[in-house]
Amino acid sequence: MAFKKAVKGTILAGGGALATILGLSQFAHYRRKQMTLAYVKAAENVSEPVNKDPPSREAQILTLRNTPEFDVLVIGGGATGCGCALDAVTRGLKTALVERDDFSSGTSSRSTKLIHGGVRYLQKAIMKLDIEQYRMVKEALHERANLLEIAPHLSAPLPIMLPVYKWWQLPYYWVGIKMYDLVAGSNCLKSSYILSKSRALEHFPMLQKDRLVGAIVYYDGQHNDARMNLAIALTAARYGAATANYMEVLSLLKKTDPQTGKERVSGARCKDILTGQEFDVRAKCVINATGPFTDAVRQMDDKDAATICQPSAGVHIVMPGYYSPESMGLLDPATSDGRVIFFLPWQKMTIAGTTDTPTNITHHPIPSEEDINFILNEVRNYLSHDVEVRRGDVLAAWSGIRPLVTDPKSANTQSISRNHVVDISESGLITIAGGKWTTYRSMAEDTINAAIKAHNLKAGPSRTVGLFLQGGKDWSPTLYIRLVQDYGLESEVAQHLASTYGDKAFEVAKMASVTGKRWPIVGVRLVSEFPYIEAEVKYGIKEYACTAVDMISRRTRLAFLNVQAAEEALPRIVELMGRELNWNDAKKQEELETAKKFLYFEMGYKSRSEQLTHHSEITLLPSDVDRYKKRFHKFDTDQKGFITTVDVQRVLESINIQMDENTLHEILNEVDLNKNGQVELDEFLQLMSAIQKGRVSGSRLAILLKTAEENLEGRVPIPVDRSCGGL
Repeated sequence: MAFKKAVKGTILAGGGALATILGLSQFAHYRRKQMTLAYVKAAENVSEPVNKDPPSREAQILTLRNTPEFDVLVIGGGATGCGCALDAVTRGLKTALVERDDFSSGTSSRSTKLIHGGVRYLQKAIMKLDIEQYRMVKEALHERANLLEIAPHLSAPLPIMLPVYKWWQLPYYWVGIKMYDLVAGSNCLKSSYILSKSRALEHFPMLQKDRLVGAIVYYDGQHNDARMNLAIALTAARYGAATANYMEVLSLLKKTDPQTGKERVSGARCKDILTGQEFDVRAKCVINATGPFTDAVRQMDDKDAATICQPSAGVHIVMPGYYSPESMGLLDPATSDGRVIFFLPWQKMTIAGTTDTPTNITHHPIPSEEDINFILNEVRNYLSHDVEVRRGDVLAAWSGIRPLVTDPKSANTQSISRNHVVDISESGLITIAGGKWTTYRSMAEDTINAAIKAHNLKAGPSRTVGLFLQGGKDWSPTLYIRLVQDYGLESEVAQHLASTYGDKAFEVAKMASVTGKRWPIVGVRLVSEFPYIEAEVKYGIKEYACTAVDMISRRTRLAFLNVQAAEEALPRIVELMGRELNWNDAKKQEELETAKKFLYFEMGYKSRSEQLTHHSEITLLPSDVDRYKKRFHKFDTDQKGFITTVDVQRVLESINIQMDENTLHEILNEVDLNKNGQVELDEFLQLMSAIQKGRVSGSRLAILLKTAEENLEGRVPIPVDRSCGGL
């Protein structure tokens, strides 16, 4: 009874605060609609795309070069920039977009993969009666519903659990989450609910059960961020926008306005990074949508322009899928230092993050070991003691730069804007900055509205609400079954293609190679653990992939899921791309080295290698040292102090295990710290010590030697498979 009274009192208090913000009539309206599923009105008055398929990059560059003047030139190919291009072109404006790197190569591909309204912002709105915070959440919840509607193949609702370990927090958090549902109104995905301790553990069995009171589950959206960004870019291209990646802006063009005598931005001098060619792209309006690089473009316009971007680094790590349930996320609302950590299933793996620390602006952000360990420590606090959270289970890690901004027109220029900022310089350069992934469409709408007004462009209202993105229009949850039946693809591969390409999955399937097996009939995988197939490399080139890095990180998501698997797939990817793009041997080698460098620095491979070095400390008990020496000497039979592929091959043959020499070389190379082609006893002991500490997991050599030892002793053999390829 006391608990019910506490809940009721908290609801009334929270409801009163929300009613103060909304007004009583609106508050009642949202309460009536809280159970209604999200619905987004379809886009009206938008003609069919002018192109059935996006034009080739070469054709797009010709359009950029030969068009006398565009209405709008967008600089930046992230979610916001591509959103601006799509908004402009669907209003009938002649639109161009240039991106220095690849579409979504920056922050837009390195997010938490959530489409959300912002539970924390709503809490502040209610507690502080802050109408700006409320409007921001309201807008984001509308955009969340729209994004789930227009790209159903790339996004879906995701239940997120908030575990509660103190009784008084249960009603407090529940009211806050219920307010989230109320503010969503007709855009509420599904109603939140409370779970008892036993039910919470049923849904999330690896959860820390000590002192657990219960849990609250609410719904947000999740998506494949890089593919979503690419879908926006491809949709803009199909509607007629001239879009080109690897096109750098060297300087802004200006001309004098005959009426005012002032200089106005009139385009940009661009350079095709792939060919080195330079040319001018002229436009009535130039939009700066470059995220963390906002100030660099602003200072091209005015070298004295004040900086408005305050970059913050967010690090995420990827762990094996067994760390979380397949369809339930986790939110830690109060970490040891006050930051929020998400723990989410994604692409059959588990994402944990993010951190939020000041950083310098760079094209190549690197995840720090400090941030990785911070996330791991927070994860340990929430998972059962039965689950050993190992550093070696980090399969990939990345850092994204969040471009927090201050409003240059604000009286308090030191205050970071909670929402996005649209700024128009004296020379007419329009800058859109801040905001978040979820609100990319409304940010684009606001930006194009400002452009139309400032530059007297002839265009109607925005038409992107309900406008299907590439692949979404004819997608259905059962589309993958047709792929299995019509093409003979594996079910897992078919599901992957359907959820990545939507109704364009059939085009990929048509390109798939015959396997030569009874089943699957087509669809040769790039790497055995993941459903990516070789045909995706060929199709990725049609989607403007120009480099091997584009393919492993944004056309497929291998680099974000498992860096070792990505490295294994690289030679074949380079070979396939080289065949399609006519690369010579030197170019293939350059692509291979560049991609490996990307994996090493930006995707966490460097952190992995630092877990096992010449200076790694051996902290084994004497009994463990004796046991591992005995195992090592079963291979080093002549007591020379090291083992080679020949030694391993000899023992394997004696127990009837076949393994090719190249694979053996790869296995030994993972542990061969001084790269002399052999593994010394000290290197093996360092490996076993690192495995005991959890710094390394899934070592193929360690499992291979253990398997051989057990076979030699007459035990049942253990399969020699790499366990997730952990870092």
